[in-house]
Amino acid sequence: MSLVSVTRRAALAAATALLTLPAMADTPIKFQLDWRFEGPAALFLASAAKGYYKAAGLDVTIDAGNGSGGTVTRVASGSYDMGFADMAALMEFVANNPDAPNKPVAVMMVYNNTPAAVLALKKSGIAKPSDLNGKKLGAPGFDAGRRAFPIFSKANNVSGVQWTSMDPPLRETMLVRGDIDAITGFSFTSLLNLEARGVKPADIVVLPYGDYGVKLYGNVIIASPKMIKEQPEAVKAFLRAFAKGAKEVMANPDPAVAYLKERDGIINVDLEKRRLRMAIDSVVASADARAEGFGTVNPGRLSLMASQVSDAFNTKTRIDPTVVWTDAFLPPKAELNILPPKK
Repeated sequence: MSLVSVTRRAALAAATALLTLPAMADTPIKFQLDWRFEGPAALFLASAAKGYYKAAGLDVTIDAGNGSGGTVTRVASGSYDMGFADMAALMEFVANNPDAPNKPVAVMMVYNNTPAAVLALKKSGIAKPSDLNGKKLGAPGFDAGRRAFPIFSKANNVSGVQWTSMDPPLRETMLVRGDIDAITGFSFTSLLNLEARGVKPADIVVLPYGDYGVKLYGNVIIASPKMIKEQPEAVKAFLRAFAKGAKEVMANPDPAVAYLKERDGIINVDLEKRRLRMAIDSVVASADARAEGFGTVNPGRLSLMASQVSDAFNTKTRIDPTVVWTDAFLPPKAELNILPPKK
């Protein structure tokens, strides 16, 4: 047999061996949202639907959540690798569990301002924070606005509030029935829920925390310490893929609601289009987000929030902002330029 024949056979054998090797598996990432598949979730689902996570070498599974506290706990336990949760809930967990072996870390800011707000009906006579003195407020015990209400009340000299707890589906119903005077909740969630119960927008009063002296950060993308240590490049790849999809959603929000419909067939499409647009305008592409830049934080503002949450939540230890946040995994600045033009 000639040398040429041997070489050709060797090359063919090598090529055949390469073809029979198993394909490199994408890095799996289990991701949990803060809440149900509502409008803002489209920011995450878009990159899955368009294959951006897959193209980045990731196999991402996105599940609905039932509150930020639960998301933080599940990422801490290892049930999920990454998640979307309120920064205050993350701070509280870390400060109350100083010896926990796996404390999640925030790796990208998404809601530059907390969506928390107080909502009331105009007929109650509530029009400004001082009108809440001595009133009956209601919200689930884990509600971000309720947990942070001491910060809101201190900033606005509100006192004598009485709280009523209920399951989330009853919050707006109890307000409409007159069982309580006002509620706390995410503005773009509770406002639309009130409308769904027959209340006209003109009859609703919304007092956003950010408009009344409370500059808390809102929801962030968090990652488990295990993920950060063992798969740092996967964390970076996730954030880059997410930013790419989120940019397209913010540029043209309405079509993205189709991704929600695929995950929850009973959603009200028109309602979720409004919710998504409201979330983008009020907390993602807010004035503060434009000033600070999408995805990042202002260190001084984060430190102030850490101090406020430590006091308001009466945490076991003081919150160290450098423990709960890192910008080490953020995409280059050019890839974070994703906010839509200012309206």
